[in-house]
Amino acid sequence: MRVRSTALAAASAAAVLALAGCGSDSGSGSGSSGGSTDGGGGSDGPQVGVILPDTESSARWESFDAPLLQQAFDDAGVTAVIQNAQGDASAMQTIADQMITQGVQVLAIVNLDSDSGAAIEAKAQQAGVQTIDYDRLTLGGSADYYVSFDNTKVGELQGEGLAQCLGDTPTDIAYLNGSPTDNNATLFSAGAHSVLDPMTQYTVVAEQAVPDWDNQQAATIFEQMLTQNPTIGGVLAANDGLGNAAISILAKNGLNGQVPVTGQDATVQGLQNILAGDQCMTVYKAVTQEAQGLADTAIALINGEEPETTGTVTDETGGREVASILLEPQAIFRDNVKDVVDDGFVTADELCTGKFADACSELGIS
Repeated sequence: MRVRSTALAAASAAAVLALAGCGSDSGSGSGSSGGSTDGGGGSDGPQVGVILPDTESSARWESFDAPLLQQAFDDAGVTAVIQNAQGDASAMQTIADQMITQGVQVLAIVNLDSDSGAAIEAKAQQAGVQTIDYDRLTLGGSADYYVSFDNTKVGELQGEGLAQCLGDTPTDIAYLNGSPTDNNATLFSAGAHSVLDPMTQYTVVAEQAVPDWDNQQAATIFEQMLTQNPTIGGVLAANDGLGNAAISILAKNGLNGQVPVTGQDATVQGLQNILAGDQCMTVYKAVTQEAQGLADTAIALINGEEPETTGTVTDETGGREVASILLEPQAIFRDNVKDVVDDGFVTADELCTGKFADACSELGIS
């Protein structure tokens, strides 16, 4: 495929991370645009539009995806406008309309839900704009390509990770799943269940999806779970934010560090929870590779070329196969937290603050 090697991606990440603190403007009506107008077709206006979903579900969208994508398009001489819908499906539709009016040739979205995402893609298709699903597949949509990680594999890694941390002891476990409107959350849960369900030593005593990946709601939901099922001994949390919500409730009850909790996204908070012993593991998805995959796919389409793919994924709602670029996730435990730092996704200065300095020193993170 057109995705750069991990080594090159990590190198480019180091250059871009200096921008990560600011990213693109995060208001629903604002964004960042850049790149020259001499490449990818020579348009005077933006050639690519990218709409990110929010700033609440994960720190990655503004801290990593936005600057990494901007840098990739700038390097290719392609003019891009990158905006954030701030969790508002109506705002995302308005942003998409504006981008289409501006004359983008390619529109990439991280949908907030499949219905609104499909409506955006249908409108783009009518206007002759090619579309890409980024990170989340739009069920019933019409995207020409899908760029993401193998999200079933993410769930499998979470299930394997929780089992590794729990061992063979009979244990009651709970699932804090992601948003019910996010197809990725469905895949994460399915992957985890495929690993844990055959393991008869574990009993699922509670399971609930968290609307909009809202961490405050997750804390409330998990507190209710723990009140009703005080024997919970393991938590399959779909990402680091939900995992931290569960950890906050476990801490209130003196159980943090005793009940393994999973995560995803390898955020600074999640990695620090792992260093502290409060979180069992996380799943690292090298956003540098994913952003480069989207940029390469969009640039190929602008140049009238066929992007290289790794296969297809099935959109059961739409009854079609979607050409896809799927990347491999990585399980991160305490002993390989250093991999995330070495890859340039987080810095030692961010991670190794205060009480975490000794753990970083022990693990050779500097």
